[in-house]
Amino acid sequence: MFEFGEERFFTSAITVDNVIFGFDDGEIKILLIKRGTTPFKGKWALPGDFAHPDEDLDFASARVLKELTGLSNVYLEQVQSFGHPNRHPDGRVITVAYFSLIKISDFALQASGWASGAQWMSLKDIPELAFDHNEILDACFSKLQRRVRVQPIGFELLPPKFTLTDLQQLYHAILLPPPDKSIDKRNFRKKILAMDLLIDLNELQEGVAHRPAKLYRFDPSKYRKLVESGFSFEV
Repeated sequence: MFEFGEERFFTSAITVDNVIFGFDDGEIKILLIKRGTTPFKGKWALPGDFAHPDEDLDFASARVLKELTGLSNVYLEQVQSFGHPNRHPDGRVITVAYFSLIKISDFALQASGWASGAQWMSLKDIPELAFDHNEILDACFSKLQRRVRVQPIGFELLPPKFTLTDLQQLYHAILLPPPDKSIDKRNFRKKILAMDLLIDLNELQEGVAHRPAKLYRFDPSKYRKLVESGFSFEV
């Protein structure tokens, strides 16, 4: 507690909340935990918890994610803070939201700590979450939508080898065009290939019922060189 003149101020608690995006079966999925403690016991929520008083927030975000879900070595980027006075029923709590993009198949998920469950859930099936976590999720997803148009971060969600259809489905899932519309297949592929950021692996899909498609790989080194020369990625 701090004193300033005759006024007294109480410190606010700080939490970190993580929005982890994955891509699977043509859908964007979100990592959620089921709360095994009050408040909101039994409700689904984003993986989050209190930061320790002497702890860097970036470190706290990674620690909390590992403690509640078992996920480690995940790159987390700070998005924004949420500080509505009544966002937490136990008092004044400010949270700092982080987000990340990962390949679901690269990580083993396991609920731990006070989380009674952990699950990947499709973005379209997200229920009412604890606290203001729906608002936090919306803010992070909006940032993902803006970022994916101007940076090739979507490739983080794809396997090392992918088809142009895989890439188009990913962008369709993130950009969410109206239900009666879709990303124009021909224009999308023309624009992507014109960027010359994909390596044609001279391989075809295997074990598919339809005509196998060509496989590609993203070339990050070429992208970095193009950026240095003034290239602007835009979908």
